Amino acid sequence: MHAPVLVLKDTLKRESGNKVHYANIQASKAVADIIRTTLGPRSMLKMLLDAAGGIVVTNDGNAILRELDLAHPAAKSMIELSRTQDEEVGDGTTSVIVLAGEMLHVAEAFIDNHYHPTVICRAYNKALEDAIAVLEKIAMTVDVKDRATMLGLVKSCIGTKFTSQFGNLIADLAIDATTTVGVEVGQGIREVDIKKYVKVEKVPGGQLEDSQVLKGVMFNKDVVAPGKMRRKIVNPRIILLDCPLEYKKGENQTNAELLREEDWSVLLKMEEEYIENLCMQILKFKPDLVITEKGLSDLTCHYLSKAGVSAIRRLRKTDNNRIAKACGAVIVNRPDELQESDVGTGAGLFEVRKIGDEFFAFIVDCKDPKACTVLLRGASKDLLNEVERNLQDAMSVARNIVKNPKLVPGGGATELTVSAILKQKSSSVEGIEKWPYEAAAIAFEAIPRTLAQNCGVNVIRTMTSLRGTHANGENAWIGIDGNTGAIADMKERKIWDSYTVKVQAFKTAIEAACMLLRIDDIVSGIKKKQAPGAGASSKPKVEEEGEAENEALIPE
Repeated sequence: MHAPVLVLKDTLKRESGNKVHYANIQASKAVADIIRTTLGPRSMLKMLLDAAGGIVVTNDGNAILRELDLAHPAAKSMIELSRTQDEEVGDGTTSVIVLAGEMLHVAEAFIDNHYHPTVICRAYNKALEDAIAVLEKIAMTVDVKDRATMLGLVKSCIGTKFTSQFGNLIADLAIDATTTVGVEVGQGIREVDIKKYVKVEKVPGGQLEDSQVLKGVMFNKDVVAPGKMRRKIVNPRIILLDCPLEYKKGENQTNAELLREEDWSVLLKMEEEYIENLCMQILKFKPDLVITEKGLSDLTCHYLSKAGVSAIRRLRKTDNNRIAKACGAVIVNRPDELQESDVGTGAGLFEVRKIGDEFFAFIVDCKDPKACTVLLRGASKDLLNEVERNLQDAMSVARNIVKNPKLVPGGGATELTVSAILKQKSSSVEGIEKWPYEAAAIAFEAIPRTLAQNCGVNVIRTMTSLRGTHANGENAWIGIDGNTGAIADMKERKIWDSYTVKVQAFKTAIEAACMLLRIDDIVSGIKKKQAPGAGASSKPKVEEEGEAENEALIPE
């Protein structure tokens, strides 16, 4: 009697698992479809309303998905992919979502045929290993010191972005910024920290062509006493501090009881002497500019301006670090520990300029700056925000090439080559893993197919022609020119992709697809609010065996 019930339960459980798989696959495909049209140079832009009511116009995959508010957990997981890709390599955020969506789409047929998700995942991981081996084979090394090659490379990587209409401008800025902050760590390895040492300062007004990479840093501050202190100093000696230049207040609340009137003046004199000592300790190094992250009292300001020293107070720690890197100064915590070697002498000019309504301090013409500021000018804030997003991508691409100077063909040529070679290899895969392996190979064609769709050409004709060209894994450099939709040699058209970006995109997409396929149940940990007045008993209900058998096995 019990055996059929067990069988029934089993089939119902499987049905439940399948339902979750279908729901996950549909959610992932929906996310991929949202940003599918933003792939390639002829892509569409999306206009987004953010939480604050502002408008964002962009075709950057990560920027679009960041603003989406999706309820389905699988869709949220897809959005995380784009963020991971952006943080790791800074480019390929749209490709990774399109690829992951396609991997899940082709897996749907196998779920229908009751393939176990683990089998599909095993085949996908095997396909990933082989795909990376193919990338290694077709990648070519590039000379990082050759600026023309680097320029072409960064241009082709950001050719899909909104700013590609401004020619070499963004690519130039990106290469200048990354070469400035690159540091040799030994063994031929260069470390490029664009997050810490490259600051993008957006100033509305002027033209985009006025944008530049400064040989130094700028920040939104003026000197403490504009009338008394110099606003322009050539070859300044700079001291950077991380302590307040004012009378020290007690950590706790302190009360002083004074019995005689003279004691009050003694107390005031002590405060003045303390500040005078501080200033003298600083002034004996003959600085021209003193910058502190903390406060600076009126009396300190008087002593410094009397000695002809300019001062800036309450500067951000990150800005202070950048100034230290640019002019060779050391940030000091206590003025009595100052040494001659802590004074920064690497800057050629300190100047305060007025741009629009605000004052900006420039420390520029540095001898060997290891930090820089990119000054962006433009007509509106929306334009500047989009230019900044594109610049971040361009700098990430330049950084990737400096760290790993390898290129693969762009325009979908890489994916087609990988797809053709994997299809060939699928015949040697044993067991039922052969079919998911072949499906993964076909899924790679999603990128060139989407490119062709966004160009507005005949997709079926183009894809058939490309498949024929790549049939045996040859002609690895033949792909789609995203501007015209023509089939062309990517080497001649100088359409490249960074090897690092491609590898990361493949890994992220396939690993995410495997993770979502292995989910067979979604359990909500959120309590539903009870309707008011529904006085449910707080006692837990224990089901009898007979009742449990009659209950619906799948919770609605």
